[in-house]
Amino acid sequence: LNFSLAYNIHVNGVLHCRVRYSELLGLHEQIKKEYGSNVVPSFPPKKIFTLTPAEVEQRREQLEKYMQAVRQDPVLGASELFNSFLRKAQQETQQIPTEEVQLEVYLSNGQKVKVNILTSDQTEDVLEAVALKLGLPDELVGYFSLFLVREGSDGSCTFVRKLQEFELPYVSVTSLQNPDYHVVLRKSYWDSAYDSDVMENRVGLNLLYAQTVSDIERGWILVNKEQHRQLKSLQEKGSKKEFIRLAQTLKYFGYIKFDPCITDFPEKGCHVIVSAGNNELNFHVKLPNDQMKEGSFKVTRMRCWRVTSSVPMANGTASSCGPGRCEVKLELAFEYLMSKDRLQWVTITSPQAIMMSICLQSMVDELMVKKSGGSIKKMLKKRHNGAIHRSDSQQAVKSPPLLDSPDPSREQVVKLSSKLTSVTLRGISTSSSSNDISGNDFHGNYAFEGIGDDDL
Repeated sequence: LNFSLAYNIHVNGVLHCRVRYSELLGLHEQIKKEYGSNVVPSFPPKKIFTLTPAEVEQRREQLEKYMQAVRQDPVLGASELFNSFLRKAQQETQQIPTEEVQLEVYLSNGQKVKVNILTSDQTEDVLEAVALKLGLPDELVGYFSLFLVREGSDGSCTFVRKLQEFELPYVSVTSLQNPDYHVVLRKSYWDSAYDSDVMENRVGLNLLYAQTVSDIERGWILVNKEQHRQLKSLQEKGSKKEFIRLAQTLKYFGYIKFDPCITDFPEKGCHVIVSAGNNELNFHVKLPNDQMKEGSFKVTRMRCWRVTSSVPMANGTASSCGPGRCEVKLELAFEYLMSKDRLQWVTITSPQAIMMSICLQSMVDELMVKKSGGSIKKMLKKRHNGAIHRSDSQQAVKSPPLLDSPDPSREQVVKLSSKLTSVTLRGISTSSSSNDISGNDFHGNYAFEGIGDDDL
């Protein structure tokens, strides 16, 4: 009996694609050819005979290590070769033919922009198509990103993730088969100093204005009565720039707010509302005695973080799995420098753990670029003959696709070397027909700063 095994690759808690060993081997050969064998991680060897179940599991673990090592390598992970492999595999797995389609992209104010794209267009192509349709100039495109958002029946919106370079937005949205998911255009940077660049342009100003108004309406930005009155009068006058300038001074301007979730800080099982912005994660915690506490965790004091995902197991098989849908429990944990020599893990249990991790990652990227004297314009990817090169400052931190990990009981914490992101891998219970490539994702933080007494 010689059937070929397909491996499920989960990215960000969602099945991204199914690939065979031979396809991964093909990718490995191409990477070796282009980058030389000394750069490339080792690949599990071909076997002549049918694998025993133990060898099947061993091979899955090796493939998983391989995929994560490639993704975390600053050159290989950002390479067109690797990302186009994942995009093509996504399209083939979802069986969506390449053709022209219309995709609706939403602006912050609920307005829809219809763009004509190909099903095979990657995130960057779709972003450029939206910019073209809106008349946003090329040099401002990199100030914005596309996000996958889920709209609630009450009009609330939950950010699922920033669309990544290894996915096809049309395929990602369509394969969810749920009309509540949309693609939304929103600014991609954190430092409000960059707002001035965007506001110089009419279209940029309108986008930023719409986002600010909607963030205030949703209660993401805190406004008192007097500020509310001032904002209203600026709005009536049509003074968009002044409106934004005033909003910039308000608490939580430019933050992304997450749905209520659970944290173990300061004690287990606390309800919390987390917001990300201004190089921090802000916590509004409800203590068991119903007392409210607010505090912030600075990204520069997080030594590392990781997202883990687990599928609840019922008698050996993953429970609550419909076709292509499992109730995956996601957690973001970060190790925080609480005081000069005390590190502590803080955990957030939230379906939005991926989005939180993406926010931390992009804050770190932005800080690194600033440190090296770069600017957001330099952060933008430049295409050279089809390959994407990142400026050196960007190479510092690469966030790998999360390959989900279904056995939280075997928790192991890997010490981070100062330079590399280590990955913990978990066993997985599988049927022989399909193996999941999965694991956990550790992010070492290059912006982590040891802290002197004066900082505390």
